[in-house]
Amino acid sequence: MDTIFGTDKIFEIVKNMELDGAKLYRQAAEKTSNEDIKQVLLDLAAMEDGHLEIFEQMRKELGEDNKNKNLFAADNQAAMYLKTMADGPGGEGIKSPLRGISGNETTKEILEIAIEGEKASILFYTGLKELVPNKANKDKIEAVIKEEFSHLIALNLNLTVLG
Repeated sequence: MDTIFGTDKIFEIVKNMELDGAKLYRQAAEKTSNEDIKQVLLDLAAMEDGHLEIFEQMRKELGEDNKNKNLFAADNQAAMYLKTMADGPGGEGIKSPLRGISGNETTKEILEIAIEGEKASILFYTGLKELVPNKANKDKIEAVIKEEFSHLIALNLNLTVLG
């Protein structure tokens, strides 16, 4: 079977996911008057920035020779899953949690949007981990997935605080 898409497409999707997540958390932090929630959101934004650095380092490690290389075979179930996610609603990659935000959302609504974004990230990274041939990079992706789970927990706890 043909290949689906190359490393650049994958890393472009990942970059957009992490940038959107950090932006969403910073916007939500600006909107809330609850200082505890504000700090949690700013911490989550910083973690998303850290994830971006991890993936940028992985991209550099692949080198220019692999920039446009199609590494993922179409008959691979994980590759088909990632393609489905990437081609889904939102066009260029996974639907951004920022799409459709008017700026008038409550902190509770922003937290709910962020929770959905974290779930999508976990699903995408789980599929990505299956495709990465290098154990060290699999471990990096696994660490990011664990942090994304911690984000879900923090967001849910803060949603509970808001009632």
